[in-house]
Amino acid sequence: MASKPGILTEWPWAWLGNFKYLVLAPWAIPATYSYLVKGEKEKYLVSFLIIPFLLSRAVHNIIWISLSRYRTAKGNNRILDKSIEFEQVDRERNWDDQIIFNGILFYLGLVFIESAPRTPLWRTDGLIWTFLLHAGPVEFLYYWLHRALHHHYLYSRYHSHHHSSIVTEPITSVTHPFAEHVSYYLLFLIPVVATLFMGNTSLSALAIYATYIDFMNNMGHCNFELVPKWLFSAFPPLKYLMYTPSYHSLHHTQFRTNYSLFMPFYDYVYGTMDKSTDTLYEKSLVRKEESPDVVNLTHLTTPESIYHLRLGFPYLASQPHKSKWYLWLMWPVTVWSMMITWIYGRTFTVERNAFKHLKIQTWAIPKYNVQYYMQWQKETINTMIENSILEAEDKGARVLSLGLLNQEEGLNKNSELFLKRQPQLKVKLVDGSSLVVAVVINSIPKGTTQVVLKGNLSKVAYSIALALCQGGIQVFIMSNDEYKKLQAKLSKEAGNNLVLSKSNTPKTWLVGDGLSEEEQLKAPKGTIFIPFSQFPPKKMRKDCFYNTTPAMLAPKHLENVDSCENWLPRRVMSAWRIAGILHAMEEWNVNECGDTMFDIAKIWQASLEHGFRPLT
Repeated sequence: MASKPGILTEWPWAWLGNFKYLVLAPWAIPATYSYLVKGEKEKYLVSFLIIPFLLSRAVHNIIWISLSRYRTAKGNNRILDKSIEFEQVDRERNWDDQIIFNGILFYLGLVFIESAPRTPLWRTDGLIWTFLLHAGPVEFLYYWLHRALHHHYLYSRYHSHHHSSIVTEPITSVTHPFAEHVSYYLLFLIPVVATLFMGNTSLSALAIYATYIDFMNNMGHCNFELVPKWLFSAFPPLKYLMYTPSYHSLHHTQFRTNYSLFMPFYDYVYGTMDKSTDTLYEKSLVRKEESPDVVNLTHLTTPESIYHLRLGFPYLASQPHKSKWYLWLMWPVTVWSMMITWIYGRTFTVERNAFKHLKIQTWAIPKYNVQYYMQWQKETINTMIENSILEAEDKGARVLSLGLLNQEEGLNKNSELFLKRQPQLKVKLVDGSSLVVAVVINSIPKGTTQVVLKGNLSKVAYSIALALCQGGIQVFIMSNDEYKKLQAKLSKEAGNNLVLSKSNTPKTWLVGDGLSEEEQLKAPKGTIFIPFSQFPPKKMRKDCFYNTTPAMLAPKHLENVDSCENWLPRRVMSAWRIAGILHAMEEWNVNECGDTMFDIAKIWQASLEHGFRPLT
């Protein structure tokens, strides 16, 4: 929102929320019906193609978003190192409103311009005129409109909304108040209306011109440089006709320079080109890929999770992962993405963060939960994890934390497999078990003297039972086999606090994987379920309370946080991921994997000292 919002700031359909696309229905439905049902004389191709064209524009934008976020996470050719936070994601959520507006203008044109429905598919002269008119009046008028928008009156009421994003993303390009978009469309319609009345317009010219605007807008707002230097060397005048991402980035950091739309010609003419333009361009081009200090290795979870990654849909990624009904409509894209991940078979960079002096990256294995439980996939997955570890070492990472199922005991014995395969590893492997135990123990309500431990007996489960029994808290076990296994691990004194009981259970349940729905129903009313597993249990009881999986609230000095970690709330980080950061910050230089468990009290204290806070 602008600092002093002016009139027509909000989009007219903002009140519709996620149903805003319904505003196109009164035109789209009759147009589609007419084309599919009526005779040749009554149906027009142009009216039928509007919706597919609008969809193509949306896909075009999304591709740029994913590419930009992937490249800036890796760091090569990055322009600015400043962070993007949730506030920017929320502000730029309505990037697709201008596509709806585009559709409305097209439909209105079909209604009020008599010749519009009979627009031919191709006219070469019309395409040439379209770009001549863009290079002439559109670029000239935009330059002076843009300068006017930087006058304090208009800037405070409109354009400051766009400039709130110092570090730009492709969708920043279309994040403007409604009134500002109206003024831009009036400019962009000059070639469209002119060629229409000249009688040489065409569907191809309209589509190519709109695609050109989207392409240049998205490219110019990327936070990485991608225009090669040889292009300007081969054709020197091009520097007056095409801007670059670094060129426009200076406009967002300096504000009073580089006003041009896509062609810097008028900045040269009127002396508003930033003096550091060439320097920043060349500096960005030679910038190498960033070397992380800490790598967090995660993986995809469900087919829908691809949309919730930071590389997917920004707004979905900024919310805790929940199944959305409208994602089922995207099943062709979902299947396509699954095929790509299956074929690609390489770890990819998801995001970057900064924590004080540490550079942190999150990498993802392109495998889904279900694949981790397939026997024939295990060796493939372990090979991918091992290759990621070796790649992290080659890049100079000091610590690699293993998230979700990448450290599953049945897969690689809590990552011990990799130490056996690569005994000379310098990068330290951290499964985060000690911090998980610390978070779970400190989530138990004060004054609690009895708890139930239920779920698959893992390294974490054994450690929780040991810590609680040694601390004088009774741990109730509901299975004979689990009771015997735990007793064998405990000292005689600690074992006295282990209780085998299938009834009269306490109201604090520590639960892991394998907790059945039937077992949940046995819990007393008002029970608190505290997970120690990577994945949250299915909530079966409305009369009980469910904690999140082991996690802590991240401090403000964890930068560039604009997406949620799976199902966790904003700025909440899993204990497994935090553990890797703490090991690097404290320079402990030890592995925590296999049967090894780090000092629980020590890592808990370190987490608090570095600003992480418990959720309960």
